[in-house]
Amino acid sequence: MPLSQLYRAYIDCLNRQDWNNLGRHVDSDVEHNGRLLKLSGYRDMLVKDFEDIPDLHFNIQLLVCEPPNVAARLAFECSPKAEFLGLSVNGRKISFAENVFYQFKSSKIVSVWSILDKTAIEAQLFKGA
Repeated sequence: MPLSQLYRAYIDCLNRQDWNNLGRHVDSDVEHNGRLLKLSGYRDMLVKDFEDIPDLHFNIQLLVCEPPNVAARLAFECSPKAEFLGLSVNGRKISFAENVFYQFKSSKIVSVWSILDKTAIEAQLFKGA
């Protein structure tokens, strides 16, 4: 299966919150931003994200595949319940992007490097302040 299809299936799994099948897409020894989380820690991180942001939805804005790597820009429009990235969002709808790089091995994600555009969120929250 092409890497782009593997990645889109992973994003679909996240958006459906299909945690029982996350292991089909993510390696048991996955790393996130240089930290070994293992599959259970990675799943816990994602579950917490959806608890903190009930309307969270991953939208692929840009996708580049160069096996074994994937680069993506994900777009979000959501309403975190309280604090997000140290900012008091408190249910306000915000828009931001995530630039994320993945490394695949044997058709599964083994490494994730992620950067969220906090500056975009700050600009929305502090507009007119």
